[in-house]
Amino acid sequence: MEENPPITAAALSTAVPSLAPDEVGALVRRLYGINGRVKSLVGERDQNCCIETDDGRRYVVKISNPSEPVSVVDFQIAALEHIARVAPELVVPRVVRTLGGQARDTVMLTDGVRTTVRMLTYLDGVQIRDTVRTAAQRRAMATLLARLNLALREFTHPSATHDLLWNVCAAHRLAARLGDIVDPSRRALAESFMTRFTEYVLPHLASVRSQVIHNDYHLYNVLVAPEDHERMVGIIDFGDMLYAPLVGEVATAAAFHMSGTTDPFEGAAQFVGAYHATLPLSELEQEIVADLMATRHLITVLISEWRARRYPENRAYIMRHNPAAWEALSQMADLSRAEARDRLLTEVRKGQTDEKHH
Repeated sequence: MEENPPITAAALSTAVPSLAPDEVGALVRRLYGINGRVKSLVGERDQNCCIETDDGRRYVVKISNPSEPVSVVDFQIAALEHIARVAPELVVPRVVRTLGGQARDTVMLTDGVRTTVRMLTYLDGVQIRDTVRTAAQRRAMATLLARLNLALREFTHPSATHDLLWNVCAAHRLAARLGDIVDPSRRALAESFMTRFTEYVLPHLASVRSQVIHNDYHLYNVLVAPEDHERMVGIIDFGDMLYAPLVGEVATAAAFHMSGTTDPFEGAAQFVGAYHATLPLSELEQEIVADLMATRHLITVLISEWRARRYPENRAYIMRHNPAAWEALSQMADLSRAEARDRLLTEVRKGQTDEKHH
């Protein structure tokens, strides 16, 4: 038994399925009637593979973590189908039906455990992480997120409120993981931001808007055109979706724009300003968005350090955001809550001033 057992959603503490490529290929032929080459894609919880046919069509087959409830898979499928219906201009993966017309099926893993399999269309484009960041790109990325959130505003599903550790608005559930941080100065840093969250954010969360959100909108999950890195052409990875406060979506996304500029708030402020121009944040949401941006970095370090120790073979993938998260927490530690808020809202306030003058 582990000392200090983790408070965790089961999918983060169950190993990823590992079917061999030829098994995946046979599965796809049987369920979808598609013959194609199989290439592995990285994933945190599920086994993901790209299937490419001889005529160049590509798909993503997802073999769920056995601990992922089928109802949560159904929620993700329903959300994608809702977006396709209400906002068909948004480029998100489309659900591919089986030969029998189903949105999902089941597969037997080598240990005899059954799990869910589904297929999505593959989106072409360049991940933003592989491009040179610009202000125009950040603003376009933020505007796209606001449009996605508007599309999801009316969407409901019985499993939308499922439990997920990657919920920035439930960070207090990770308090037991603070003891896992070996370095005393880093542990103290993390503890100070946990206190900031529980004292200044948690009491307000019942008073802000909630809806289904993407919850993982970052530089790996947004695609741009190869010839124009400021033109958004796709949003991928809806695996962390849930019903949660909308301000947590904005804060989570903005957190990934703190690196890449001399001033750590410059890119994040551009992102929040552009989001607000399309889907305005309320006064209370503006008050806590910077705190939640810090909280995203906090949960990143807590979850990644614990999971990297548990799954050393997947360490590189698990730890990919860890160094930037520690750096961001260090940068925010020297600022008061009010200073962090004001710096993050620079462009929001500028927009409000411009409106008054017109």
